[in-house]
Amino acid sequence: MTAQTTDAAIHVVPLPGEPADWLRDARIAVTGGAGFLGRHVVATLNSRGYRHVTIPRSAQYDLRLEDGVARFYADHRPDVVIHLAAVVGGIGANREHPGDFFHDNLMMGTHLLEHARRVRLRKFVACGTICSYPKFTPVPFREDDIWNGYPEETNAPYGLAKKMLLVQSQAYRQQYGTDAIYLMPTNLYGPFDNFGPDGHVIPMLVVKYLDAVDRGLDEVVAWGDGSPTREFLHVTDAAAGLVAATERYDGSDPVNLGSGREVSIRELTELIAHATGFNGRITWDASKPNGQPRRCLDTSRAHERFGWQAQMPFEEGLRQTVEWYRAERAAGRSEEHTSESSHT
Repeated sequence: MTAQTTDAAIHVVPLPGEPADWLRDARIAVTGGAGFLGRHVVATLNSRGYRHVTIPRSAQYDLRLEDGVARFYADHRPDVVIHLAAVVGGIGANREHPGDFFHDNLMMGTHLLEHARRVRLRKFVACGTICSYPKFTPVPFREDDIWNGYPEETNAPYGLAKKMLLVQSQAYRQQYGTDAIYLMPTNLYGPFDNFGPDGHVIPMLVVKYLDAVDRGLDEVVAWGDGSPTREFLHVTDAAAGLVAATERYDGSDPVNLGSGREVSIRELTELIAHATGFNGRITWDASKPNGQPRRCLDTSRAHERFGWQAQMPFEEGLRQTVEWYRAERAAGRSEEHTSESSHT
C-alpha cells in the first residue's frame, strides 16, 4: 500500500530519468515519514511512481528500542529504508535536552542499521546532519573535513550521535557489503516545519515577527549578535536530493545537500522582518548564544555522484514559507505546527 500525502501545500521538485526496475517495485519504508522532511520525501516518491511506500509510526514502533525496530522490519519487510526519524530542535532545545538528543538519535540509527544488515536490506539511506561538522570547519564545508575537529558545543550531542551512523554505515559496507549511504542536509525550511518554541531559526523568527505585527510592537529582540552565517535548503529540494541519492548513489562517502548560499543571521532576520511586514526596530541580545560561527556547504559531490542540485531561490522560498504559515494561522491551524519529532 502506498503512503499518500494529501497536503495541498506540498510542491514536488521533478527529477530526471527513471528509477531502476527493482527499485520501482520495492517496498520503501520512510521513518519520520509524517514529519517535516518526511512528508515531502513521501510526496516525491509518490510522484516518481513508487507503489509500495510505508510510514512506520512511533505509536506502534518505538525505534529507540531494539524490539520496536525488530517488529518494524518483521511487519513491513522493506527492501529500502530511508531513515529520517530524529529528535531535533534549535539551540535552546539542544541546550536543555542534550542527553535525549544523543541517546535517542544514536539508538534509532544503531538498531535500524543493525537489523537492516540482519535482514539483508537492499538499501539503507541515512539522513545525517551538518551539525556533525567541526565548529571551525573551513567554509565551504567539504565532506573530507568532517573528522577535523569537535562540533559546536550546543549541537555536539546530536551531531555526534548522527555521525556514528556514518561510521556504522561505512563499517557495515566494508564487512558485510551493506548498501548504506549517508547524506548531510543543511538547515531546512519550508511548509510544515516546526513553528513551536523548540523549532529552528527560520520558523521561530517567522512566528516572532508575525506576533510583533499582530500586537503592533515597535521592537523585536533577536538572539546573539547576528554575525553567524548559515545556509538554508528548501525542504522540497532536500526531498528531491534524498530520492535522487536513493535511486542513483551507491557509495561509502558522506554527501552534503545544500543550496550553496551563505547568509548571515542578521540578513536573515531583516529578510523575515520584511517578508512579514514588520517595520519596527531589531535589537540584538548578545548574551544569548550565537552557535557555530559559519556554515556553508560545498555541494559539488552531490552533483557529481547523483546529479542533484538545489532549485529554489532563497528569497522566493522564504516568501512562500511566510505566506504558507500566515495562511495556517488565519485558518486556526498554527497549533498543528508546534512540535516536531522528525528530522529537519
